[in-house]
Amino acid sequence: MNTTAFSQNKTTQLNPYLVKEILEASPQKLLIKIYDFAITHCQLHDMVKTNRALDELINSLNFDDEKAKEISVGLLRLYQYCQDQMRKKNHEIVYTILTDLKDAWLTIFNMKK
Repeated sequence: MNTTAFSQNKTTQLNPYLVKEILEASPQKLLIKIYDFAITHCQLHDMVKTNRALDELINSLNFDDEKAKEISVGLLRLYQYCQDQMRKKNHEIVYTILTDLKDAWLTIFNMKK
């Protein structure tokens, strides 16, 4: 069996509108999209995808800038706590934290909910 042909037929098509939206999004909008992804998958009790989104949020933290370092350390602890709570299936706690953080970022960015 030709596995190359099989894998090409099995590849999923990416939504071109979503790809365009992500490629043209500001860093603020991308951050909100990651929160949306995490919140959605938290509600679905999908630990893997929620924790993957939390990993992206952790990777976006800035520990180099002294002004941002204290906030980044606090967010790191919250994100790690959320990952731990997802492993313990405490989805409601994670949902509450993520939605509160998203709302705070929306306020900071002067974006509508």
